[in-house]
Amino acid sequence: MTVTKKRPIGILISGRGSNMGALIAACAAADYPARIAMVISNNPDAPGLESARAAGLATKAIDHRPFGRDRAAHERAIDATLRDAGVEVVCLAGYMRLLTPFLTQAWAGRMLNIHPSLLPSFPGLHTHERALHAGVRLHGCTVHMVTEAMDEGPIIGQAAVPVLHGDTPDTLAARILTQEHLLYPAALRRVLMPDTQPQATADALLCV
Repeated sequence: MTVTKKRPIGILISGRGSNMGALIAACAAADYPARIAMVISNNPDAPGLESARAAGLATKAIDHRPFGRDRAAHERAIDATLRDAGVEVVCLAGYMRLLTPFLTQAWAGRMLNIHPSLLPSFPGLHTHERALHAGVRLHGCTVHMVTEAMDEGPIIGQAAVPVLHGDTPDTLAARILTQEHLLYPAALRRVLMPDTQPQATADALLCV
């Protein structure tokens, strides 16, 4: 198997980091173009930190609370940690903090996020409840570049699932999460290797 040059990425989490788990699994493959250089959480008690440590990854908790309302100061600490680790691309994986222009500009074109809806529909929170209330027939997830505007950056890829009769927010969320775990690694691969064709599974998921 050909070993691909792996570029260092950083992951920001706030909770369990299930999408981080998908990226960890993807990065373990010899032909995947990324390695995880640093995992950062704003929550020292985030379960995802222990998962990352168990996978042998470097982690750091940078608690936002001591910074009070100075979000930019908190982000400067995050930025310094990412740069010290040699990170080239940042992936948000359930990072539940609104970013300031400082961090979005510092990593413009190099910061990805995954959102549980087919953007531009249903930005923000409670996407599954809102989708069911609106009566849509398709729902899904989106990987996009992070910009100053929340959930409005350029779309890298999307995966859709049908909304089924009798769906609840929980059942819909579970089916979409499965697609998130496929989509995020495929979209990151596309960002890191834009001149190559995506794998067959990714090709079916990515709509760009």
